[in-house]
Amino acid sequence: MSLDDRFDDLVVSLGGFYRTWFVYVGLELGLFTRLEVAGGAGLTADDLAADTGTEADLVGRWAWGADAHDLVRFEDGRIVLPEDVGEVLLNADRPEYLGGQYLLAATGSLDYGELLDVFRTGWPVAERPDRYRVAIERLTVQDIAVFFQEVLTALPQLVADIRPGSRVLDVHCGGGRWLIAMARRFPEITGIGVEFEPDSVARARANVEAAGLEHRVTIEHGDVHDVGHEGDVVLAYFQYALHLLPDPVAAIRSAWAAVKPGGWLVALEWYLPSDPEELRTRHAELIAGIQLDEVLQGTRLVTRSEALGWFTAAGLTGELVDLLSGASAIVVRRD
Repeated sequence: MSLDDRFDDLVVSLGGFYRTWFVYVGLELGLFTRLEVAGGAGLTADDLAADTGTEADLVGRWAWGADAHDLVRFEDGRIVLPEDVGEVLLNADRPEYLGGQYLLAATGSLDYGELLDVFRTGWPVAERPDRYRVAIERLTVQDIAVFFQEVLTALPQLVADIRPGSRVLDVHCGGGRWLIAMARRFPEITGIGVEFEPDSVARARANVEAAGLEHRVTIEHGDVHDVGHEGDVVLAYFQYALHLLPDPVAAIRSAWAAVKPGGWLVALEWYLPSDPEELRTRHAELIAGIQLDEVLQGTRLVTRSEALGWFTAAGLTGELVDLLSGASAIVVRRD
C-alpha cells in the first residue's frame, strides 16, 4: 500500500471514531428518531431542537457534522435522515441493526482511561458501572433479531418443539429482552431468566412488568452456574453470555440439566476470527473493538473451536451453525 493510500485508510478509521459520537448524540437525544418521523420533508434545526429539548445552535452544528459523516443531509436549512441510515441505526428488529453497537462503543469508551494500567499490570478494572450493562442490553437487541430471523430459520425443528405450555430459560439474561420477545412470539409459553447482576435483575423485572408479561416471565436472582429447573425447559439459551462467565463449562452443564427430553441448548455468540483472511474484514474490525473492551474488564472473546471445546468438556457434542450476520450458534438437542 502506498503512503497516500495508507494515510487515506487511517483517516477513515479516525473519522470513524468521531462518527461514533455523532451517532451517539443523535441516538441518545432522540434526534434520529424525530427525523425519521419527519420523513423526506425533514426539519429545521430550530424545530428539531424544540421537539427534543435541545439547543438549536448546537443541533445545527451537530447536523453539519452529521452531514459530513454521511449520517444526515443538511441542505437549505433542513435536516433529513436517509431511510437506509434510519434502518441501520434505529430498526432493532433487523440483523443489520448497529444502533446498539454505537451506543456500547461510546459508553464503554468512557472507561478506557483505565486501559493503559490494565496493559501494564494485567489487572482488569474491578467493576463496570451500571450504565455499561444498560448499553450491553441495548447492543444485544441486535442478537435477538439474529435469533428470530436466522437461528430459528436454520432450526425449524426447534420452532416445532416450542409448543403451548413449554418453558424456556435464558441464562445470564441481562435486561430480559429475549424472554420478552419470546413470550410475544410464542404467546402460550412461559419463560425464566437467571441473572446474577443485581442492577440487571431489577431492570429485567421492570422491563417484564412494563411489557405486561410478569404472569408469564419470571426473573430470578441466582447463580448462572447452577440454574436449577432440572428437566423442565424445552430451550435453554445463552445470548452473548458464555465468554463472560468465570466457568462456562459449569454453566453449560447446569443449563443442559434443565433441558427436558427433546429439548434444546443454544448458545449465540460473536466469535473471534480463526484465520488471517477473516481478520481483514469490516466484521473483524468490529470484533476487534469489542475484544479491546473485553480486555478492560478481564474477559475475552473466543474462537469457535474454543467455544466448542467448552461443550466437549461439558460432555456434549455441539453443532456449529454459522449465520449470515456473522454470528454463530452452537446447538445441542437432547434425544
